[in-house]
Amino acid sequence: MTSTDIAEATRLTVQKFLALRLAGDTERLTALFADNVDWVLAENPAVPWIRPRSTGAECAAQGAELMEYTVPEDARASVDAFLVDGTDAVLTGHLSGTVRATGKSFEGPFALRLTVEDGRITRHHLYENSLSIAEACTP
Repeated sequence: MTSTDIAEATRLTVQKFLALRLAGDTERLTALFADNVDWVLAENPAVPWIRPRSTGAECAAQGAELMEYTVPEDARASVDAFLVDGTDAVLTGHLSGTVRATGKSFEGPFALRLTVEDGRITRHHLYENSLSIAEACTP
């Protein structure tokens, strides 16, 4: 495969990831993640859906857990940039939501780095406004 082919395969896999995440399709997301994933999302004891993960099933379940603890109708995410370089993709944007238990809102920018190898996501590093999220989870 050429470098252009690899980048296009990465782009298509990330687009599939976004569509499956939006649809809440945990089963197909599990298949899209590699068996073992380099997962980075800063641990936050105040936020139940932010925790260490390493298997494809654990990573895929994060979206469902997020919807369990937040108000789905209030969830918003926008992508400002979607950059692809070979097997790596970086998305930047803005997200917001409301924590179900407290009724408090959170918002802020995010950056998501994904790596795709052999059609599966092997790296998922998410950087977000964890302070805003933690404050929204605190009664």
